[in-house]
Amino acid sequence: MTNPITLHQISVSEMDNNCYLLCCDGQGLLIDAADKPNEIFSMAQEAGVEITHVLTTHRHWDHVRALPEVLKKTGAKHYAPFLDSPAIPAEVDVELRHGDVIEFAGHEIPVIILRGHTPGGAAIAVEIDGVTNLFVGDSLFPGGVGKTTSEGDFVRLYKDVTERIFDLYPDSAIVRPGHGESTTLDDERPHLGEWWDRRW
Repeated sequence: MTNPITLHQISVSEMDNNCYLLCCDGQGLLIDAADKPNEIFSMAQEAGVEITHVLTTHRHWDHVRALPEVLKKTGAKHYAPFLDSPAIPAEVDVELRHGDVIEFAGHEIPVIILRGHTPGGAAIAVEIDGVTNLFVGDSLFPGGVGKTTSEGDFVRLYKDVTERIFDLYPDSAIVRPGHGESTTLDDERPHLGEWWDRRW
C-alpha cells in the first residue's frame, strides 16, 4: 500500500511564482525551481523530505532561476516537457510526452502536455486528500488560459486545456497555477465560451 502524497508550497520572487513540493515517504517532488533556492531548501527541510525529483513545467525564465542550484545540491532527477527542454538552462534527465507517467514514491503521476503558452508545457494530476490536484504551470489560471502571442497559439492552448483538462477531470479538481491563487474546474468551466470569444 502506498502512502498518501502531501503538499507544501511557497511563493517566490517579484512575480509571485508558486513552488510546489509533493511529499511522500521522505521524498520530495519539486514543481518549478523558480527562484530563491534557500527558501526551497527550507521548505523541504520543514516538510521532512529530500528533493529527489524536480519537474520544470515550461521554459520561461521566471520558472527556472533556482533550477541549476537545486539540481546541483540535491542530485534530483529532472523532468521537463520535451518540446520545451532545449531552452531550459539545466540538463533534463527525462523528457516528458503527453500520456507519460512520473514514478514517485510508489505513485504513478500522469503527465499532460499543454501547447500554446510555450511550445509544450507539462502539467500533472495528483491525488491529494482524495481530490485531484492539477499542477498546470502557466497554461491555466483563474479567469482564463495562459498568455499566448498568436491566434494559432491561443487556439492550440484552448483546445488542449479543454480536451486534456476540462473534458477528463472532475469539477472538484483543484487547479494550481504557476502564479497566484488556485481555482477549481467547477469555478472556471462556465466561462470557457467567454474565453473562446475574447481570444484570451
